[in-house]
Amino acid sequence: MSAPTPEPAEHTAPAAPPVMPTEPEPSDSARASLEALRSEIAKAVVGQDPAVTGLVVALLCRGHVLLEGVPGVAKTLLVRALAASLELDTKRVQFTPDLMPSDVTGSLVYDARTAEFSFQPGPVFTNLLIADEINRTPPKTQSSLLEAMEERQVTVDGTPRPLPEPFLVAATQNPVEYEGTYPLPEAQLDRFLLKLTVPLPSRQDEIDVLTRHADGFNPRDLKAAGIRPVAGPADLEAARQAVAKTTVSPEIAGYVVDICRATRDSPSLALGVSPRGTTALLSTARAWAWLTGRDYVIPDDVKALALPTLRHRIQLRPEAEMEGVTPDSVIASVLAHVPVPR
Repeated sequence: MSAPTPEPAEHTAPAAPPVMPTEPEPSDSARASLEALRSEIAKAVVGQDPAVTGLVVALLCRGHVLLEGVPGVAKTLLVRALAASLELDTKRVQFTPDLMPSDVTGSLVYDARTAEFSFQPGPVFTNLLIADEINRTPPKTQSSLLEAMEERQVTVDGTPRPLPEPFLVAATQNPVEYEGTYPLPEAQLDRFLLKLTVPLPSRQDEIDVLTRHADGFNPRDLKAAGIRPVAGPADLEAARQAVAKTTVSPEIAGYVVDICRATRDSPSLALGVSPRGTTALLSTARAWAWLTGRDYVIPDDVKALALPTLRHRIQLRPEAEMEGVTPDSVIASVLAHVPVPR
């Protein structure tokens, strides 16, 4: 049997255009970079996934983070690993009782050659500032960070000087040793988007830590641990734009407001969550929703971020504190009683 005769060329069906590989959406690429960021940090820090996630959420929300935990639970290492995983400028300040405000913000220095004063920037002029043991310095120096954290600028000799973008303060403090410390004032605590607790590791996590050290891990040499930059300013900007498009229904907005208003009526609290805390909870819930792959917020997103976003924005009554009530228990009670939208 002969082969079928081909049809004339003019009747030949046009060839289908070649299928070109689709470019990933910028938001998807940014999400992948931030997921890789969490994996890089895990090379140095074992078993602190909630704290790592909180730091990523803070980056997305342009917020600052207060890390609280007993000595030796890798608070500073966690932030240093974050810095090593980012293509961002980083500086570290060890807060001490003799630290002056100008040691943080910078000061005017006289130049004998020009007979003029020139501004010498302090370590706050960076993308990621590690404020180690922030509660060990007096309130005057602590307050030098207030303008930087809120306004993203520093005023020296009457001249405002903008800080780099992005800018994030990651501060650590020790909750069990109060000798020679200065508790952060409420106004400064409210400037932190999240307060993350860094607990003691589980038994298996502690075994993993020992195994890493036995294999030669050096916490002072993160490059040797294989940590490399996996995200940069472009990824953060793309991610932030995607988070800004995450939708919030009126029911979810009402749920956030109801939670925060309930803290103001709690008999255990002398101070409830302010409207700034309400907007902070909405921001962190949107960031968490986007990280989990959704472009809309659900009640579980709000619940997931309520504790780290609100625990430092409330103040217990003395009698409640004596009875063993904690900020976390108050917020948990509020979440249990506020109706969840359907």
